[in-house]
Order: sequence, then structure tokens, then C-alpha cells
Amino acid sequence: MTPVELSRTVLHAVRRAVDEGELAVAVLPERVVVAPPGPGGCGDYATSVALQLARPAGQPAPAVAELLRTRLLRTDGISDVVVTGPGFLNISLDGGADGRLVRDILRAGLQYGHSDTLAGEAPELHAAHDVRAFVLMDAVARVLRSQGARPRLTCAGPPEDAWVCILGVPSDIPVGPGTDAPLRPVPAPADPTPLGRDAARWALLHPAPHDRPHIGDSQSEQHLAQRETNPLFRVRYAHARTRALLRNAADLGFTPEPGPLTSGEDTQGLLPTLADHPRVLAATAAHRAPDRLARHLVAVADALAPLLPSVLPLGDEKPSAAHRARLALAEAAGTVLAGGLTLLGIDAPEHL
Repeated sequence: MTPVELSRTVLHAVRRAVDEGELAVAVLPERVVVAPPGPGGCGDYATSVALQLARPAGQPAPAVAELLRTRLLRTDGISDVVVTGPGFLNISLDGGADGRLVRDILRAGLQYGHSDTLAGEAPELHAAHDVRAFVLMDAVARVLRSQGARPRLTCAGPPEDAWVCILGVPSDIPVGPGTDAPLRPVPAPADPTPLGRDAARWALLHPAPHDRPHIGDSQSEQHLAQRETNPLFRVRYAHARTRALLRNAADLGFTPEPGPLTSGEDTQGLLPTLADHPRVLAATAAHRAPDRLARHLVAVADALAPLLPSVLPLGDEKPSAAHRARLALAEAAGTVLAGGLTLLGIDAPEHL
């Protein structure tokens, strides 16, 4: 169960409680925020929805939380719900949730996190005659399409040949008037094309649109550096490592198989980060901010790193169910990295 699915599950429990007369709330929340539990919390996720509902319902927050707790415990995929503090709901997912998430990612492939939430919508995107504006619009359009939208693109002037040939900017964007909310990122201080397509697009998209990209200054060479200080390298290297692990596992005669994972440092943080991918894509589309997706990919790569040394058997060790489950988790993480890079218009090489 992903955070998005869990949010919907909690909201459904709230609505059922209102429909059946257990809660008297005139206005229901549009969404429920779930997040990793804070200090004093427990389980996989926590939510403060009971505190939000307490005043409008005219009940103490712990009473509202206990009411929702009873309903959530009857939900498939939830193993336990604990009320802590003034009324926080702390939710634990059942032991098979890890394997289901990995299986869902592998089944969806590069389309994991794609949805039809924005189906039927045709948002207008307009780019000034600026290289960063064009790259930003292209990335935003890709993410919007992943959520079911069909964006309409216009620009203040046709893109330069180098932007099309080197950076992969579409060449057929119609020239037309601007919209009420054009994409106006801080312009690149220098020509990004000498960096090549992948590094240039990352250099333009990784900073927030209101931040100045490091291009043409003393830090611009970091985008090409093959070392851990370069976030693009960490993301692409992590993906390449997952592909190498799959090849090496095949040589050893075993394949990935999603299953329960032992809690520990090798998986801590990675599963919630992968589960958060659909929410990140939705937020990226809503805010027209590919930097959110770029930072998320860095978080996935960094959370994946501790797992990698434990994926393959060591020495005379025979492949076990744990190795197959870790390999499946690594493959799922690599799939998320590849899918995210693709939406940013950046290559995800299998060898690096």
C-alpha cells in the first residue's frame, strides 16, 4: 500500500464514519496527509486527521482517533493502528506489504506512478525564448502526460537548433501568445549545450525554477564529474548498479522474487521512498516543478546504496529467499530511477 493509497483508505474510513452517523462533520477534508511517524510515534505511517476533525465533530481527538482506529483495523493491508499523543493515528502495514509494493512497481515498469488523475485536462504551457524555459516546459509536459493530461504547448519564438539537436527540446512547438501563468524560470547564466543533453538538462531542472542554475561558473564542471558529489552521477550509478546486480544474479542462477524483507539498515527508508513516487509525480505535475522529481530520484539513489552490498550471496553462500527479495527490491528501485530520469528527458544507462 503506497502513501497515496493509505491516504485514500483513511479518507474512506472518515467518510464511512460520517455516513453512518458516528461523526458529525459538515465539511470533510479533501485529502488526508500521511507521513513517517515523528518522535513518540510508531509503525510505518502516521496521520493527524483525528486532530483536524475533533473540533468540527465536537468530540475529543482521542475519541475520534479510536473510532477511526477501529475501522482501519478491518482494512486489508493494515496490521495495526496505535493512537499516540493527543490523537495521532500510527499505522503499521502488514508483513506482505513490502512484497506487494515491489511487485506493483515491477508490474508497472517505467509507468509506475503514472495515473489518469488529470485525464481530460489540457493545461496550457508557454515558454519564453530561453533555453531553460524550453527544457522546463518539455519536462513539465512529460510529467503532466504521465498523469493523464494532454498539455498544449506554445512558445514566444522557435527553439534554436542546438536546443533541439543537443538537449532534445521538441522542434514542433507552435509559436503563439503567452498564457496567464507562463513558465519563467531564472535564465541559465551561460549556454548549457557544452555539457551535453543529460548533464545540461539535469543542471537546468535540478534547481527549483526560481534558483539560479550552476552553468558557466566554477561549479558547472560538477555536472560531468563521475563522483558521489554529483547527484546526477549518484542517480545514474545507482540505476546501473541495479542492472549489474541482475546480470550477476543471472550468472549465479537466480532471479528476483518479491517477498518479505527483514527490517534493518539495508532497507530502512528505501521502501517508503519508493512508495512515495506516485505522490511526487502528482506534486511535480501540480506545481510545474521538475526539481521535485529530481530531488526525489536523489533520495531514492541514496536510500538504495546501503542495500546493494547485501543483494548477492557472498563466498560459498547459496542464494536464498532473502537474496531474491533484495534483488527484486533493487530492481524496483532501479525501475523507479529509470522511469523518473525518462520523464526528465535524461538517459538511464545500464553501464556506467
